[in-house]
Amino acid sequence: MPESPAGSSAGQAVAAPAAPAGNVRWALLGAMLAMLDNTIVGTSLPTIVRDLGGLNHLSWVVSAYLLATAASTPVWGKFGDLYGRKRLYLASVVVFLAGSALSGAAQSMTGLIAARSLQGLGAGGIGAGAFALIASLVPPRERGRYQGMTASVMAIGTVGGPLLGGVITGHVGWR
Repeated sequence: MPESPAGSSAGQAVAAPAAPAGNVRWALLGAMLAMLDNTIVGTSLPTIVRDLGGLNHLSWVVSAYLLATAASTPVWGKFGDLYGRKRLYLASVVVFLAGSALSGAAQSMTGLIAARSLQGLGAGGIGAGAFALIASLVPPRERGRYQGMTASVMAIGTVGGPLLGGVITGHVGWR
């Protein structure tokens, strides 16, 4: 009996290719980056505000990030569908890291708020991109397992971020 191109007999089902675990790990690492940043900054915020002297603008540091994330997530998702998920995901990581660098270099509360807004724009793309990339890379049968890994990454960020933020702020400094 002639063999099919996949090398199996005609009556046997061909196994789906394994998910590219390395690529999924990069998407999860980006999600961990955004999650850790948010929880680290939350812990460090009292020290940051004290150094920059802007207690009356404290709520804007958090609100600017959250508003930018919420507003940009659907935009990143749509552009990812149009121009390629990987390309837009990597661009969102660059935007996020640029916002992080500018946040660390901020000399005033206004500068910090603007930098956190930029960081929030990038975080919107990381959030949308991580889930979209997993959906693109992983066969439907295995997606539940990989989404479980995503939930684990978020749990680690939620627990580890404040601990790491306290250690960094207490021993190294917020910048």
